[in-house]
Amino acid sequence: MESIVQDIINGNIASFKMVYQQYHTKLYFYILKCTHSEYLAEETVQLSFILLWEKREKLSTAFSISTQLFRIAKSVMSDLLRKQEVRNRHIQAMVRDTDSWHTETDIAVKEELYLVCNSIEQLSPIRRSVFKLSRFEGLPHKEIARQLSISPKTVENHIVRALRQLKNSLPLIILLWIY
Repeated sequence: MESIVQDIINGNIASFKMVYQQYHTKLYFYILKCTHSEYLAEETVQLSFILLWEKREKLSTAFSISTQLFRIAKSVMSDLLRKQEVRNRHIQAMVRDTDSWHTETDIAVKEELYLVCNSIEQLSPIRRSVFKLSRFEGLPHKEIARQLSISPKTVENHIVRALRQLKNSLPLIILLWIY
């Protein structure tokens, strides 16, 4: 066993490949059993072997390669779990912030929508009909004129006057929603 560790310390690729073949699956299932996560098991195994090779000069001939490899894997697994926990806390905080933002935004939108609807209802009946057919139904002026038996120019005048009336009764930011 000491010779395999020494071979890896010396940079012998063949010995490293042999250790990889021998311990890859064992290490994977050990980490999988600890984390219950295939992703974490795969990441831990790959990073462990990378670290084993990169830090090979620091290996000890006093311990078997499996002992050192599993020690590296435990350290890598702890780091990955810690990072995942931090990531989860950040995501939870973002979700909480987003939920409260959505609630505040929903309330503001409902209030603005109420103001808009209320202002539209304050329009004269014909102007209100022309405005709703134009803005809510998306009908062209000619079609509105045909449906209401008025001229297209009258439709245009009603829309212009409705917008002017709404502009005077609503804050500017709500008016942008109408256009």
